[in-house]
Amino acid sequence: MPLRVIQGTLVHAQSANQPLQILENNVIGVDKNKIIFVEPVECLSELSAQHGFELDEVHNINGCFLMPGFVDTHIHAPQYVYTGTAMGLPLLEWLDKYTFPVEAKFDDLKFATDAYHKVVHRTLKNGTTTASYFATIHKEASLKLAEIAAKFGQRAFIGKVNMDSNSPDFYVETTENSIQDTEWFIKQVQSMNNPLVTPIVTPRFAVSCTLELMKKLAELAEKYNLPIQTHLDENEGEIALVKELFPQFSSYANVYRACGLLTNRTVLAHCIYLDDDEIETLRSHGCGVSHCACSNFSLKSGVLDLRKLMTRDVKVSLGTDVSGGYTPSMLGSIRQSVIASNVQECQQRNGYRSVDFKEMFYLATLGGSKVLGLQNKIGNFEVGKDFDAILVNPEAANSPFDVFHSTYSDTIEDVVQKFLYLGKFASLNFGEKQAKTYNWYSCDLTDTNGEEKCVMSSCHQKCTFENVYDELHLCGNYSDIGIMPHFYQNTRLFMFKDGHLQLNFVAVLVFISAR
Repeated sequence: MPLRVIQGTLVHAQSANQPLQILENNVIGVDKNKIIFVEPVECLSELSAQHGFELDEVHNINGCFLMPGFVDTHIHAPQYVYTGTAMGLPLLEWLDKYTFPVEAKFDDLKFATDAYHKVVHRTLKNGTTTASYFATIHKEASLKLAEIAAKFGQRAFIGKVNMDSNSPDFYVETTENSIQDTEWFIKQVQSMNNPLVTPIVTPRFAVSCTLELMKKLAELAEKYNLPIQTHLDENEGEIALVKELFPQFSSYANVYRACGLLTNRTVLAHCIYLDDDEIETLRSHGCGVSHCACSNFSLKSGVLDLRKLMTRDVKVSLGTDVSGGYTPSMLGSIRQSVIASNVQECQQRNGYRSVDFKEMFYLATLGGSKVLGLQNKIGNFEVGKDFDAILVNPEAANSPFDVFHSTYSDTIEDVVQKFLYLGKFASLNFGEKQAKTYNWYSCDLTDTNGEEKCVMSSCHQKCTFENVYDELHLCGNYSDIGIMPHFYQNTRLFMFKDGHLQLNFVAVLVFISAR
């Protein structure tokens, strides 16, 4: 891919101490999918001479802003099929009544394929360019999820779930089979040679795993140099059961530590009820936490003291925890996390400082990349990183919020805040395959000889997109944004083979760098 240069406003997190940095009138250059410069627009002529591009090739996103794609560090892909239902029970009863019966159905590969297409499709439409997925105990279905994520172009960690104890007869493994199937799955995913997709070792939680299984999974993670994900201290009933099952350990976290599961690449979901010793254990081992506020509220599990973890230098991120969390949108995670932190401030008072929207933006982007060990690849617009980005136009005709310019004038920070609190993602509309054209700044989407092709024109120039189903590097739009064909000529539009894409809805452009 030749050099692409975009001029406009960039919004990203520089660090935990600078969680929302706004770079107005900047130019960003992308070459071979890597960010090669980010400079003020005043440097444009110098950059043109240095990198050999013409000024009329620069693509101006005036009125819009670019931000990093969202990073969802905890999501259960099979549970997406009943997202938005089955609420009201606490965790352990919820698992028995709803989760395990549904997940058991994923031994049907056809059903699993359909469900996994939908969840990857949906998360991408919600701006999630990176996700850490729990699958099920079924190795073939878990591999199918990895293949689908790779096909769609989503950066994904895929975990075949491990369960050999305290599980229903219809949904349980032997220890030996669990290890064998996991190693098979790891090898199959690694043989895909796709840098976007990584296997992740996934013991469900201590309740459903024997010590033998957890220790052997830790050995697999070390053998193949893999990350680990599991749950910790989510629910008081769960914690009591762990103490009953493993009385020799002083805490839930120490069960994992004794098994070798706590590493600097371990992602622990929830962590609501950590005691001070457990917090120090996580910090000293370099573990990351996925804060799942929506799920914590929905299953009435509790309210995490997020500020406490951040103050104690524990790596923290945000997760949707579908389907304990009722939305696959990271915007929902941001909003629910702000509420959860406000609840903590209401309860604690005495100078307690809740975590604000800026810090939540950091946790949903750069913070998530750090928890997943991707801080050198994605998370913000630092030179040398991959270009994974969302393009937002806050003044689309169908925008869910308004921007003011006259007597009361919104700052760019105001607009970003409005997007985080009020922005929404709407569905792509798929229908019968038919010859249709959708106008969008002279952009026509057409059926041609039974194959989807997108012909985009701007300034009387045209470029054609082929094989739109095979690669996903563009998902939806948050506006009626004018398309610059030079920039998009190696980008693919999201579309199913048997459907058509309607472009006039409220969503976002998602750029996932092709690798």
